[in-house]
Order: sequence, then C-alpha cells, then structure tokens
Amino acid sequence: MSEHGAPYRILLYYKFVAVHDHEALAREHLAYCKKLGVKGRILIAPEGINGTLSGTVEQTNAYMAMMNLMPLFKDTVYKIDESEGHAFKKLFVRPKKELVTFRLEEDVNPNELTGTHLKPKEWYEKLQQEDVIVLDGRNHYEYDIGHFRGAIRPEVETTKEFPEWIRNNLQDFKDRPILTYCTGGIRCEKLSGFLINEGFKEVYQLDGGIVTYGKDEDVKGRLFDGKCYVFDERISVPINRTEEDIIVGKCYHCGTAEDRYINCANDLCHLKHICCEACEEEHDSFCSKECEEKTLATLEA
Repeated sequence: MSEHGAPYRILLYYKFVAVHDHEALAREHLAYCKKLGVKGRILIAPEGINGTLSGTVEQTNAYMAMMNLMPLFKDTVYKIDESEGHAFKKLFVRPKKELVTFRLEEDVNPNELTGTHLKPKEWYEKLQQEDVIVLDGRNHYEYDIGHFRGAIRPEVETTKEFPEWIRNNLQDFKDRPILTYCTGGIRCEKLSGFLINEGFKEVYQLDGGIVTYGKDEDVKGRLFDGKCYVFDERISVPINRTEEDIIVGKCYHCGTAEDRYINCANDLCHLKHICCEACEEEHDSFCSKECEEKTLATLEA
C-alpha cells in the first residue's frame, strides 16, 4: 500500500524524446505491461511517450523502475494519484504518428521550442495580472466541467482544430501575455510552441498542468473553478481545495449546476454531456428524445 493506505495508484506522464522504432517499442512495451498487470492507455510515437496507467503500488513501482532503466525515459516525471482500484478497464499501448495530434505544416519540437514554464505559484500570480490572456488548451467539453477563472473557452472538439481556431480568433492578442494550460502539460508543450511560431511574443504554460496545480500546497488549486476532466474511469477530479470552489458545469437537460458527465445511451450517438442524476433517470441516459426513439426502434426491429 501507499503511504496514505490506498492499494492502487494512477500514473500520468509524458516525455518528448526521439524514438527510433516506435512501433517495435510499442509492441515490447505492451508485452511488458501485460505481464506486469497494469491497465491504461499509453501512446508511443517517433517524438516520445505519453501515458496514463493504473496498478497496485507494487506494479506502478515496478513500471517506473523499468522506465528508469531505459536511457530514453529514465528522467520521466510522474504525476501520481492514490486510488482504491484500477482507473481503467483495459490496457492499450499503441504506436502513433504524433503524441499530440496538431498535424501542423511545420511540426513543433518541444525540446527546441516551447513556452516559458510557470510553477503553480508563479502561474497563480500571473493569472491575476490584468493584461494576460488565459487560453485553455483542452477541448470544449473539458472546459465546460472546470477551468481557470477568466480562461477562453476553445471552440474545438479535437486538438487538431486548434491551429485554425487560433488563427481565426486570437490574432489581435499577439502583443499580450498568453497563459496556456491543459490537464497534465503535454498538449501545451506543442500549443505554446505553435503560438510562438505564429508570432505571439510572450507565451507561458502551466508546468505539470492542472493536476500538478491542484496538488501544490501553496496555491491549493485557487482560481480553478469546477473539476478537471480526466480520461479514465474517474471522469473528473477535484482541483480547488479551498472554500472558493464552485461548480461551473450545467446539466444538459435542466440547466442546474452539475459536474458529472455521462454518455448518451444511444450507441450510435454516445454524446458526452453533463447530466444530473435526476435527469439521467428521467431521460434514461439519452441526450435527446430522438436518440431514445431511434434506440427503441432498433430494439423493436
């Protein structure tokens, strides 16, 4: 068990580093993880590794020890959460062309170009300056359940939509300080570099992302409202550990304050939407009457 008594842990990590044969490494990594018994989602690309996995304390210790023996990944930084059980149902280790799918005309190497990293206390102080632009580097549904106060909501459904959205919406802010943030930091490593290439003169990123900010004992998650969306069975985690914490999400059906997501029960829809427990029961987990009718028609056919 961990020092807090929890039998499981969740690891969140990434590292940008040149990988020679990423497909072969992905196969080897998958075999090791299966043998070890961890679960989660790990991406390996020519530009590095990005993963979230869960396992017992012993399993996660063994995984980090193995990574530390590999020259490519020996100094990887892990964000660790305690857990009562697995945060994933399955294990996926997949080769990808990019860790962060921006599909840029000219790719950004975070080891060569990225925004200035701000530690949580520096970020907290910077947030309170009047001239800053705070850009959420995540997708819109992640923003809707929780975000930094005053942050711009990105009108994007996937990361690859960011370049065009930025070119269409942020051109007037090139002389203003830009603060970027995301869940664990990896998306902003590239997003901030892209902004610099686009001519933004002063670009910053939250070092370690929202999850690191929420654990910092000095700031205690201040100025983050709502919860942080995570890509595992937990769905969301609390960040603000002060009395100022508020719920920013609203139920898709009735509009009441809510911070829980569900997927539409229609298998052909699966719309991820914020839904209170009362509306989930009333609407049988469907996002709309149309989805409910289509599903019933399929079952009756």
